[in-house]
Amino acid sequence: MSSPLNIGIVCYPSIGGSGIVATELGRSLSRRGHQVCFITYDFPRRLEGVTEEFHYHHVDVPLYPLFKFPPYTLALASTIYHTVNEHSLDILHVHYAIPHSTSAFLAKQMLCKKSAEKLKVVTTLHGTDSELVGQMPSYKPVAEFSIESSNAVTAVSEYLKRVTLETFDIEKEMHVIHNPIDTEVFAPPSNDWRMNRNVKTIAHISNFRPVKRILDVIKVFDLIAAHIPARLVLAGEGPDRSAAEWLINQLGLREKVEFAGSQNSVSQILQDADLLLSTSERESFGMAIAEAMACETPVVSTCVGGVPEVVQDGVTGYLEPVGDIQALAQAAIRILSNPQKQVEMGKAARKLIIERFELETITDEYLRLYQSVIQSEEDCA
Repeated sequence: MSSPLNIGIVCYPSIGGSGIVATELGRSLSRRGHQVCFITYDFPRRLEGVTEEFHYHHVDVPLYPLFKFPPYTLALASTIYHTVNEHSLDILHVHYAIPHSTSAFLAKQMLCKKSAEKLKVVTTLHGTDSELVGQMPSYKPVAEFSIESSNAVTAVSEYLKRVTLETFDIEKEMHVIHNPIDTEVFAPPSNDWRMNRNVKTIAHISNFRPVKRILDVIKVFDLIAAHIPARLVLAGEGPDRSAAEWLINQLGLREKVEFAGSQNSVSQILQDADLLLSTSERESFGMAIAEAMACETPVVSTCVGGVPEVVQDGVTGYLEPVGDIQALAQAAIRILSNPQKQVEMGKAARKLIIERFELETITDEYLRLYQSVIQSEEDCA
């Protein structure tokens, strides 16, 4: 084993995909003996109650009447600067180009000017970088500059790499490192009796934003429930929840639908589910999908973004067009009405996750990238 590294991780503290990736990777690195410093504006939700050792550095954004909007990017740059000086970080791993990679560049320049510390930066891009920020003229030039200024850049899927190169005018080499899945946490229940129960459980996990098409989930479930006894568990919170509740009442599904709310970990929900249903119109990877598959839970999803890199159509689940309610429902019914198919798809799904996305494997990939960056020549340009 190589010498332990001092690693800084900048992320959003949310329980969304990027926050999950950052915290799970940080925990894995800590278990291997590396010192990990999380830098963010709030304590990451996924770190609550964990046993691994790590440092947490809070980004304090002071309120000042002159600023109409709090300058988070500047406050983050200062916090990175102080953290590097305090812990002599070997590498800084930031999630998202805007604003995190931008702040990292500012911190690097301050360090070059004021101290002997050097800062090597790895930027991991997620879907929002290209699908939202990349479409905004106010941010696009800064995003391009920040990506190019990183020592190394990764994307969480081949799809995201392709879209990023189409969206931004950049020449930086981009490495694809998929999102990690902890297959010890996300595993089938020890006594798996799901195939034998009469009422099937369908799970949906998202942030209830319009892009997730939560109303499609309910319409699909309505068709499923008309054919087989079923219940729907909706995990998450977001702007479309009230619309979802209205449609559930309109369709007379109130007794069959449970709102589980926002969850720090969804492993129990996925272990209890017979099927995960995803109706999103955009996904750079599909974290909940991969976590479900690790639990031997088959998936029915829209065929979008990086999802085909995770779901093997007809083997670990089914992929259907966005908005095709009938096709999505029929695919789910094919699985749920055939217990043997449900078991076979579930086992194939977990096998695929272990082979391609297992946490330890992805941690190894990042450590190799860190070492190559650390060994590269550094300058302050």
